[in-house]
Amino acid sequence: MLSHDEDGYEIDADSGRIDVARVHHWLSTDAYWALGRELDVVQRAVQGSLSFGVYDRDGEQVAFARVVTDLATFAWLCDVYVDRGHRGIGLGHRLVAAVRDHLAPYQLKRILLATLDAHSVYADLGFAPLAEPTRWMELGAQG
Repeated sequence: MLSHDEDGYEIDADSGRIDVARVHHWLSTDAYWALGRELDVVQRAVQGSLSFGVYDRDGEQVAFARVVTDLATFAWLCDVYVDRGHRGIGLGHRLVAAVRDHLAPYQLKRILLATLDAHSVYADLGFAPLAEPTRWMELGAQG
């Protein structure tokens, strides 16, 4: 367990607690970057990443994030999602702060993420636009 708040929410990095079916539903039906993502892809992603969950008082998962990393120099924070019924109370901010703090001891050179509409959430936690975006390229399907 990474943190437990007075309001009953718990943040945990135990990938065994991740409700993969719930995460799949969130991502494949409501996350603009993952619409239509298949269940087996979500399962592999959870297994191959550092996965973080936020749980309510009853132990029900209400948010998710994962990190793809070598734990030496680089990390990519992705698939950050908060259930619609739990938005607006700072859970996304708390989750990303916990992930950042969890990674801090590794002294990574760079942690990246991509966002369409949550720049201010991430900026409050120290993230900034790429210093030299023209140095970055991608290989993969568009969209």
